Amino acid sequence: MSEPATSLDTADVLAVDAAVLRSSGGEGFGITRQGFLPKSFARLLAEKLALARALFGDDLDLTSGSAIRKLLELSALEDARTWAALAAMYDNAFVGSASGEALSRIGEELGLPRPFLEARGTITITLQGTLPARMPQLTIPRGARLLTPGGHHVATDEPATLSPASPERQVAVVAFYPGPEHNLDPSRAEQRIDRWNTDHVALADLIEAREEGQGLDVLIEHTAPLAGGELQWPDVRYRELLLRAPRSIWTSDAIQLAAALVPGIRQVLVRDANGGLDINQSIFGNFNFIQRLFSSERDVGSPYYLSVVVAPTRSAIWEGPDGLRVAIESAVEDLRPISIFPKVDLADEVGVGIAAEVFVSGLPLPSGSREAVNDSAVARTLKARLLDRVRGYVEGLGFGEPVRAAEVSRVLLDEPGVIDLRGLILRAFPPLRYGDSDFFQPTPATPQSFFCGINVDLQANQIAVFVDDPTGLVIV
Repeated sequence: MSEPATSLDTADVLAVDAAVLRSSGGEGFGITRQGFLPKSFARLLAEKLALARALFGDDLDLTSGSAIRKLLELSALEDARTWAALAAMYDNAFVGSASGEALSRIGEELGLPRPFLEARGTITITLQGTLPARMPQLTIPRGARLLTPGGHHVATDEPATLSPASPERQVAVVAFYPGPEHNLDPSRAEQRIDRWNTDHVALADLIEAREEGQGLDVLIEHTAPLAGGELQWPDVRYRELLLRAPRSIWTSDAIQLAAALVPGIRQVLVRDANGGLDINQSIFGNFNFIQRLFSSERDVGSPYYLSVVVAPTRSAIWEGPDGLRVAIESAVEDLRPISIFPKVDLADEVGVGIAAEVFVSGLPLPSGSREAVNDSAVARTLKARLLDRVRGYVEGLGFGEPVRAAEVSRVLLDEPGVIDLRGLILRAFPPLRYGDSDFFQPTPATPQSFFCGINVDLQANQIAVFVDDPTGLVIV
């Protein structure tokens, strides 16, 4: 703790009201309507100086070099630490202000322990054999699933393009399930990432290339352990989870929260059109409350369905024992009332890409033609950072939220070195309605372009997915 300032002039001392000399001086401090207000060091020292003058007389030496002044400063410092500790204790009693271990304990009392993060690391992939003639290069998309001999699930965290001229690439990967048990160590055979999960539709190009190519495969080399699975959600993210957590179980909010915590879920929407108080019935408002119910009793022998609309992550797989459908149904099983069943549906995903001329300054770009500049390593790295920024904005949107051109511009201009944009275009791809076993998003061929700051508006059951396409950005 840094040493507090101790310089107080006569005005500071005289500012302490005379009533303080005859009371505790606590009025206006402690628990107030604005929360817990601790006394500051300056206030405490001013009170002690005023009390000392009242006790020993106005001729008492309280200058900065006097021994009594130093003793009073030490006492005020300890009192200030006590007030600060009391303020922390008070704040840590509430979800909205608690932090660290205190917030974790509150979450445990609510039945929502602080979740773990996903472990991350890198692997090396190598193109082996000859590509089909129709395929000059092979792209492993973001979200492609991999496996270990022990059944651990991992996904690529960035796209990777392999070609005969560039057959090797280091790729970032992220564990599909959170927790320290997925800090995969390649020194243990059962934890070494060594195979592709061919059940994932994202690997369709790789499967076709294997069938058509001459001895073609993409080899996986896992040498460094994944790390970070032992870390837990930061306070801001965890607090948001606790604040929106319902306090009952048989509600649509409880089902939505349980489904949202299933790995592989990006966003989830629960629709319960017939739940709660049905005020649309003609009988409502036309009878005495003590004589009749709002509506007829539910027949527990007839099933009733609520809809759980899911927007998955790119690495998710729908069917199978490890698929999202089974995981969601299992997560909400104990939360649904008798005879009410979840109907799990996939959202309509609308791919959104961008195109713009990006003006930069202060970056070590090479000289030459525009094509040479954009082919440089500095420009490619800059484009990757810009796409990551836009992806974070787009994939943070909920159902029905439009992709706003102004927000995209702000996100791009926040990147250091970017000074202006020109000709920003949002490109919306047709909504994708997936089958039960295939919901990986390809890139449709005919996007719709939105010029001059026009937003991409979505329907209530649609959600935006960012399309990784650096060719639309031109560095100027």
